[in-house]
Amino acid sequence: MTRRNTDSASLRVMIVGCGNIAGGFDEGCPPERPPYTHAGAYAGDGRFELLACVEPDEKRRVEFMSAWNVSTGFCSIEDASASGIQVDVISICSPTVCHANDLQMALLFKPSLIFCEKPLTASVAATQKLIDACMQSNIKLAVNYTRRWDVDVLKLQADMQAGRWGALRSVVAYYNKGIANNGSHMIDLLHLLIGPMRIVNVGNPINDFFADDVTLPVWLENGAGVPVLLACGHAEDYAIFELQLVFSRGVLVMEEGGMFWRERRVVDSKLFKGYRTLEEGVRRAGQYPGAMRNAVDNLYRAIQHGDPLFCSGRDALAAQAVCEAIKQKAKSISDKVNP
Repeated sequence: MTRRNTDSASLRVMIVGCGNIAGGFDEGCPPERPPYTHAGAYAGDGRFELLACVEPDEKRRVEFMSAWNVSTGFCSIEDASASGIQVDVISICSPTVCHANDLQMALLFKPSLIFCEKPLTASVAATQKLIDACMQSNIKLAVNYTRRWDVDVLKLQADMQAGRWGALRSVVAYYNKGIANNGSHMIDLLHLLIGPMRIVNVGNPINDFFADDVTLPVWLENGAGVPVLLACGHAEDYAIFELQLVFSRGVLVMEEGGMFWRERRVVDSKLFKGYRTLEEGVRRAGQYPGAMRNAVDNLYRAIQHGDPLFCSGRDALAAQAVCEAIKQKAKSISDKVNP
C-alpha cells in the first residue's frame, strides 16, 4: 500500500473510536460554535474528508456516521486494515487501553500523520517504541494536548520569554481525574511554559475517577528553582483545570481550562503608603474554544508544507515520563509508610 498524493486533494481521515472527543461533544451543536472534537474540527476545516471510522459499538458507529456524513464504518481497526482503505490522517480517539494496539495497526496504513489522544500508551517504554516506529516509517505523530494550540497559551509563552510579566515566583495548578489523564495535560502545559521540572515530593493519592490512575498532589521545581504545586480537586465534585502564575509584576490565572483568564497587575496601595498590592484586575474570555480548529490547521500545514507540529510524540513522552515518575515516587513513599 502506497501513500496517496495529497498535493491537490483534501486529506482523507479515519477516526478510530467514536466517543465524545471523536465527535460526541459537537453533535447537535449549532454550526457557528467552535469545534471541540476531531470530527467537528475536520468537518469545519474544508481541507479534510471524513472518509471512515472504527467503532465496535454498532449503534454508536451508525450514529457517528450519520452525524458526520462518514461513508465507511468498521467494527475494528483490523477490519479496516483488511479492507485496503487508504487514508492520509488517522485520529486515535479510542480508550487509552486500546491506544497501543490501535497505534501499531495505524502504522500499517502508512498515513502521512497520526493524531492521537493522550496518553499515547500505558507506559513510557511502549510510547518510546511507537515514536521510534513512526519515525522509521516517516509518519508524523501528533498528540492532543490541546492547549499547545491555544492562542492565549502561545502568547503567554512569548510574553514570559520576553519578560513582560517580570520574574516568575511560583506556580499553583489545580487538576483532578488522574495524574496520567488530566494531570498529564497540566504537566505538558507547564513544560511548554516553564521547561523541565524535577519532583520534590508527592502527597497522598486520591481515588476520584480511574481505578488505575489516582490523582496526586505534587511539589515540583523547574530548572530555575521556581516552586510548582499541583493541587487536587475531586472529580466527583466538579471538573477543575486551572493554573495560577505569580510573577513579580502581577498574577495571571487560567480559569476553567482556558475558557477565561484573570489578570491582576501590581499597583501602589491606596491604603498603606509605601506598599504595593495587586489591582482588582480583569477577567476576560479565553481563546481555548479555537484550539481544535488551530490543531487541524497545524496538522494540515505539517503534512502539506512541512511545518513543525505544535505537540509531537516526544512532547507527550516527556509529560508521560514525569507522570510515571510521580506515580513511582508515590508508591515508594507508600511502601515505606506501609511496609
